Amino acid sequence: MDFGYVHVYTGNGKGKTTAALGLAVRAAGRGYKTFIGQFLKGVEYGELKIEEFTNGLVKIRQFGKKTFVHDITEEDIKLAEKGFEECRKAIFSGNYHIVVLDEINVAIYFRLIKTEDVVKLIKEKPKGVEIVLTGRYAPKVLIEIADLVSEIREVKHYYQKGIEARDGIER
Repeated sequence: MDFGYVHVYTGNGKGKTTAALGLAVRAAGRGYKTFIGQFLKGVEYGELKIEEFTNGLVKIRQFGKKTFVHDITEEDIKLAEKGFEECRKAIFSGNYHIVVLDEINVAIYFRLIKTEDVVKLIKEKPKGVEIVLTGRYAPKVLIEIADLVSEIREVKHYYQKGIEARDGIER
């Protein structure tokens, strides 16, 4: 299999993480291993059970508090740095075909991770590892160096009618 491309899923619409999870499930269906690092997330999302449903072909880890607010704390920075290091290790471990850095673009936007560190990681990654970067606010430089960029645009969303996040759909 020819792995090694860089994907960016960005935009203000719902579905960036869902697309990355779908890719991981599709890959698992072919016997490929995926590591997913979720930045800024510490909530019990349904996808956290993905390891058991994929017989361990998909590993997922969260690097965030239960609630992320825009007032950045030292804890937020440390969790993001820890997550970035775990994702780096996964990329260079030789154990994974795909590594997803979920919400990394948002972590960059809030200055928890440096853009140049992500660029360096992409440039140094082994040729056979596919990398997926998700989240709103993808920096221009990541869009430029990526092989595939999907912008998910919100046209209409039921939260505008007061519908809150639902288990199994948004979380």
